[in-house]
Amino acid sequence: MEVTASMVKDLREQTGAGMMDCKKALAETNGDMEAAINWLREKGIAKSAKKESRIAAEGLANIYIDGNKAVILEVNSETDFVSKNEEFVSMIDTIGSTLLKSDVKTVEDAKNLTTPDGTIGELIVNKIAKIGEKLSFRRFEIVTKNDDEFFGSYIHMGGKIAALTVIKGASEAVAKDVAMQAAAMKPLYCFPNEVPADVLDNERTVLKEQAMNEGKPADIAEKMVEGRIKKFYKEICLSEQPFIKDGDLSVEKYVTNNGGEIKSMIRYEVGEGMEKRNDNFAEEVMNQVKGN
Repeated sequence: MEVTASMVKDLREQTGAGMMDCKKALAETNGDMEAAINWLREKGIAKSAKKESRIAAEGLANIYIDGNKAVILEVNSETDFVSKNEEFVSMIDTIGSTLLKSDVKTVEDAKNLTTPDGTIGELIVNKIAKIGEKLSFRRFEIVTKNDDEFFGSYIHMGGKIAALTVIKGASEAVAKDVAMQAAAMKPLYCFPNEVPADVLDNERTVLKEQAMNEGKPADIAEKMVEGRIKKFYKEICLSEQPFIKDGDLSVEKYVTNNGGEIKSMIRYEVGEGMEKRNDNFAEEVMNQVKGN
């Protein structure tokens, strides 16, 4: 039986599955709509597609290192329960080890990489069907270093925060100290020169208004702003922050005192910047019991 565009459209509307998946399902079932729906459900495609509108802001961040190459990634789930699920953790490990063998730049390209269980995209779809929650591969970054550099890796709160640093010289212990600093103190940037101009301009405007509201003349307020900008850098820039193990030193000074140089920092906090679930859990369970 010929599969028409109208049939594909109808199946897509009923299941929420992708157009190509719907077309394949109809071809496999000789155009039988009910059989096609079952085919998609059996493959886990329809079941997972229906979860696309849900919020997945829990999950895990992790870091994988092999020699001079490292991967930091975040994969989300709907609930914190699933982030502790062995199936979920195993899936993240598979994604991480697969990324280490690649040089892809985007999540979409990463989803096409082959694992022992199909592509990463197929692996996620299958886990969605098995676990029963929306799962989302949110982001990753592949980092390389030179032989005279060290990775610092630190996972906090069981995978809620991951920090990866690269330090030239010094030692792996120093690099890990800097990663711990990043995890704990939440710097937004590694160095002051990385702060975007619009962020800096906005901060200067706010600080000047604060000074003038304190009764300072405009020229005095301008001078006060520069001093307060240095304090601002100490809050948001890793290199300028007071070192957590010795507040008399900046992080940069701690590293240089140990013969090293900060090269880079990446910090992932699970769900940062995302809308969070605000469900009434008891109500959700009761609805499921009632069959709603």
